[in-house]
Amino acid sequence: MAELDENERRIINEFCQLQEKSKQLFNGLRDLPQYGHKQWQAYFGRTFDVYTKLWKFQQQHRQILDVKYDLKRWQIGEIASKIGQLYYHYYLRTSETNYLNEAFSFYSAIRARSYYSRITKEDHHGGSKSDLVVKKLRYYARFIVVCLLLKKMKLVRELVRELSKYVDEYTSTYEPDDQLEWSLVLGEIKSFLEADAILNILDADSNPMVISHRLSPLTTPPVEKSPAMDLTLQEVLIFGNNNDQVKFSELTLDMFRILQTLEREPQEDASYQAYSLPSRTPSMEANDRPLKRENPHKYLLYKPTLSQLLVFLASGFKELPLNGALLLYISADGLFPSSSSSEDRYDMGGVCTNSKREPDQSGNKRGSQVKELNCLYPGDLIPFMRKPLFLIVDSDNSWVFQSVPILFGQPLVILMSPQDVPSQYQDLHPKGGLLTLFLHSPLTAICVLGKIKEIPYHLWETGQAFVDRFLAEASRLLTRVKGIESSYLPFLGDDFLRLLLLRFIFCCVALRLHRAFKHWPALLPRSQPPLPESELLLQTSLERAMYTLIDHLELSSVFIEPSREIL
Repeated sequence: MAELDENERRIINEFCQLQEKSKQLFNGLRDLPQYGHKQWQAYFGRTFDVYTKLWKFQQQHRQILDVKYDLKRWQIGEIASKIGQLYYHYYLRTSETNYLNEAFSFYSAIRARSYYSRITKEDHHGGSKSDLVVKKLRYYARFIVVCLLLKKMKLVRELVRELSKYVDEYTSTYEPDDQLEWSLVLGEIKSFLEADAILNILDADSNPMVISHRLSPLTTPPVEKSPAMDLTLQEVLIFGNNNDQVKFSELTLDMFRILQTLEREPQEDASYQAYSLPSRTPSMEANDRPLKRENPHKYLLYKPTLSQLLVFLASGFKELPLNGALLLYISADGLFPSSSSSEDRYDMGGVCTNSKREPDQSGNKRGSQVKELNCLYPGDLIPFMRKPLFLIVDSDNSWVFQSVPILFGQPLVILMSPQDVPSQYQDLHPKGGLLTLFLHSPLTAICVLGKIKEIPYHLWETGQAFVDRFLAEASRLLTRVKGIESSYLPFLGDDFLRLLLLRFIFCCVALRLHRAFKHWPALLPRSQPPLPESELLLQTSLERAMYTLIDHLELSSVFIEPSREIL
């Protein structure tokens, strides 16, 4: 290092102190509780503050740090990468997509400015070159996740190609033993992309288009508001455990789809520009109260233990404000009883939270009397029904949850998937649950049932208008059904819950009219309380709206012939 004067020594010392402090705070994030709203916010605020100072400091004193400290571009990239991770984790804890945009801004700048491009040529201040290459690979993996969540699919494919090239360079030059691990990561990404592209929407030049499925004013179904519609969705717990479903970065396809469905489109003018940080925690006011959110607060749990699931459920339950509703979304393999079941809510099975049940190897004479530990049974949810609960279960044992009683007089709605699909649709299992696909994109689901793999955009756009027409009519009918006020009506005032419920009705009507589903009860969805049949699900106006869409897509052969009154 070149000779230093007093000012230069002070600048370098302050930079090193800020860098060390930022690392300590960042490493401490993993020890914070992932549940609750207040336990982690002050710590995040301090971390943002230090990274703000660090980033501005290296900008202001770049010449001295470059010449006298020999600051490397990969070190600047590491700071920017940590800031991107900060924003991403803040998005996960607040559900505000603007912070996802900020993570994207920092990750994009790292790539645009080639901060990691010269790591094999630069001195590494005591670190090995292979460690730095791993940092670069991990940055790419994180960037891909952010781009996936923002549906920037063209960029995702570019990043995957680059990551694949860098993995080959890394394993051939440094660590051949890591080839399998990174090959698995790349395989997961490619399988995820292939499975998510279940339907290609083509522009006028036959190029695939990316369609957002987040909530916007254009996709929010109308409703005639009433005083009974007094609930808003505040807390969401998304739990996934499907052994045969493709996943990436602890997100199954079902979790990925429902996550987008429960978010609004991010604002075009993000409140922070790339390479700037807020002076305090972004979503906090001076009194440490969260600002009003556009999106409900969400927890994402992939293969949790039952203990973890109950802790997060209890936290969401605790945080519910007056007139707030809790949504529990379950996409998991069913766990069935080993012997004939009684009507007890712990004898009929449930869904696996963490792993499939393993044979009892302890020699315990209690045998089948011992209940599976990592299984969510219907009875486990009873304590949480003291507040409004909206439950969605996409599982091959979904119907077991219809036995849950209403004990506390609070609004309770349970939407349950079909327990199976016809043989010709068995290949859908790795590509996500059918109910979840209907809740995410009803038009995509109809196309999948019709074995449509590509659709021109003009047909998609018109088809979406027919779907919207169906949802509007279903909303009108639902608010007029007698005797439904105590269960469904309170949830209809919330845009997200209304959208989910109306898309569920769309799914029910579509499958009842489908030739392969109609005559097999196990292939149809259910709800608790049951939705009225004659006044809603079998209404001529809904069937007519569905057949208009079916004719538009030229899928008449897949569905039963309409009755005369519909024609």
